[in-house]
Amino acid sequence: MNNLPAPFAPLVAGGDGLDRYPGEPLALAARMGEIYGVPADHVLPVRGLTHGLELVFRLAARDGQAVEAPDAEPCRTLAALYAAPAADAPVAAVIVRAPGSAEAVSEMAEIVAPTLLIVDEGLAEFVTNSSAATVVGRHANLIVLRSLSLAYGLAGARVGAALAQPETLARLAAVLEPWALPEISVRLALQALDPSRMMESAERLAAVRRERERLVKALGREMAVEPGFGPVIMARPSDPDGVMTALARFGVAAERAGERVRLPVSATAVINDRLLAALGLGSAAGSPHRTGQAVRDTKETRIVCAVDLDAADPVSIATGVGFFDHMLEQVAAHGGFSLRLACEGDLHTDPHHTIEDSAIALGQALKQALGERRGIARYGFVLPMDEARASVSIDLSGRPYPVFEGTFSTPFIGDYRTDLTAHVFRSLAEAMGAAIHVSVTGVDDHHKTEAVYKAFGRALRQAIRIDGDAVPSTKGVL
Repeated sequence: MNNLPAPFAPLVAGGDGLDRYPGEPLALAARMGEIYGVPADHVLPVRGLTHGLELVFRLAARDGQAVEAPDAEPCRTLAALYAAPAADAPVAAVIVRAPGSAEAVSEMAEIVAPTLLIVDEGLAEFVTNSSAATVVGRHANLIVLRSLSLAYGLAGARVGAALAQPETLARLAAVLEPWALPEISVRLALQALDPSRMMESAERLAAVRRERERLVKALGREMAVEPGFGPVIMARPSDPDGVMTALARFGVAAERAGERVRLPVSATAVINDRLLAALGLGSAAGSPHRTGQAVRDTKETRIVCAVDLDAADPVSIATGVGFFDHMLEQVAAHGGFSLRLACEGDLHTDPHHTIEDSAIALGQALKQALGERRGIARYGFVLPMDEARASVSIDLSGRPYPVFEGTFSTPFIGDYRTDLTAHVFRSLAEAMGAAIHVSVTGVDDHHKTEAVYKAFGRALRQAIRIDGDAVPSTKGVL
């Protein structure tokens, strides 16, 4: 087998190291173990849940044994791909969709032992009950399959995991092809599972659960809806063809499955409102919320920031710099918008990179949320705080121009460097595309700093307010 590297690096961005064949995904196995609550040696990374199922079919076919599996894709495809065993062939494995609680899985594993019990938990993140992964240590015949496809938005990267005791995973690994998991998929998975992403991932999953409950209730008044979970609802309308036509007219993707229709559940309410409007179960969705997201990865920081200018919550900040978290919370509270920001930064050296890059990410998310800036008030605050007084003028013009007038005599407030305050607003101005003029006076540096952030939030609240439907510029564009 040729293990030699390619003669040159690929001509693609971020392609460093891709000229070599992938090694063992040990870092990914370790991180998945942390996420799923099992030791790293209980994790075999695979190319999505389907690949995990295929390894089971390969193992059975190699030994001339059978697999008991639900009559559904992808099991039908895999059963057809691998030669059918003899009618009296012993059963190597039983595949089931997540049957409920972890204890139910444990009981089932005992019943079928020593036959392998394969539990499909590809949608486990969308439910709140305990995972079968918590009982893999009890049963040598239990394999739990997990997937990053839907829960982490990585359907195209094809990454998942088989969770089992090491001896059981060794049986699967024996039929695993060389270099089974591409290096680029491993990198994307590690980014998606980075601690800085977990807060936003949890909020997305919670949003899908809330929206699914809302859709099931609305749809259930007009048609049969099958029990289930995850970002898909199986409905049985009286006229499946008519439903598919109506959904297509509203631009809603759906799939026909016999007399049933697979309906998608989005984490975004306005998209789900479009689905209900298509079926005559609600009015057409109004103006969508102005949302923005920024993902920033450098050698110094890993950041996810999400804003919703038309919602007041949730607000959740975690940068590792307590006072800065408090300041960003003030911006969101006084700005009247939802802000979620998580940062894993090199705080062991200095808070500089964490504070600077978080400001850049926030500015980028705000810029995306503002879009064409149509209908915004555009301008906007003087705010006193005890003896301190902060003035913030803002122009969401699309043209960055920072001005900061004020000094601080105290070098640190907690772990927050006061000299970085001016830097924060310069980064925000540049990333947002805004003129931000700040002036602050006073005696107490804590009061002065907090007054600046609060005043900025108030100025932003005025500027992002919808005040019509025109672009607020004689040029017609910002």
